[in-house]
Amino acid sequence: MKSALKTFYGCISINFLGVFVPAALFLMVGCTAPTKPVRMTTSKDQHPQVEKRRAADSDIEKRLRQEYRRWLGTQHRLGGSGRGGIDCSGFVSAVYKDVFNIELPRTTRSQVRQGRVIPFENLRAGDLVFFKPPSYPRHVGIYLGGSEFVHASKKNGVTVSKIDKVYWGKYYWTARRVLPSSRHP
Repeated sequence: MKSALKTFYGCISINFLGVFVPAALFLMVGCTAPTKPVRMTTSKDQHPQVEKRRAADSDIEKRLRQEYRRWLGTQHRLGGSGRGGIDCSGFVSAVYKDVFNIELPRTTRSQVRQGRVIPFENLRAGDLVFFKPPSYPRHVGIYLGGSEFVHASKKNGVTVSKIDKVYWGKYYWTARRVLPSSRHP
């Protein structure tokens, strides 16, 4: 009896190992398609132009946010051009003059003809963003990054808003890049 069990378990063990191990190896190795090795990149692996662009955008955003803090609390006034009250195009014009030493036309109608058209997905800090909201024919602000822009709002005065689906995203019209390529590599 002992020898019969030994033979039985020996056969199972040999058969089991003879079938199971190759099948398991086949499933783990043979069924998978060869993959390309994934290369993880770090900031030092980035292309120098990408790093320059990020640094330039960061600097521009920082300067625009500093200027925004100087204007914070300024109320909207149609046709206004100073801290006593300002409208959207006057604000954009004043900020561009103060921050970038670039003179822009005074009206939104003229500002939308400046620079070059930029698709929404390629917006960068400093780009002009234009809207056609229901409350007035045109509106302009300056893109900061992360879907945020600074502008002179009728309701809130100088403020930062988000281009989202709730309001501003619905009325987004176009964007223009006015800054020279030396500031936007």
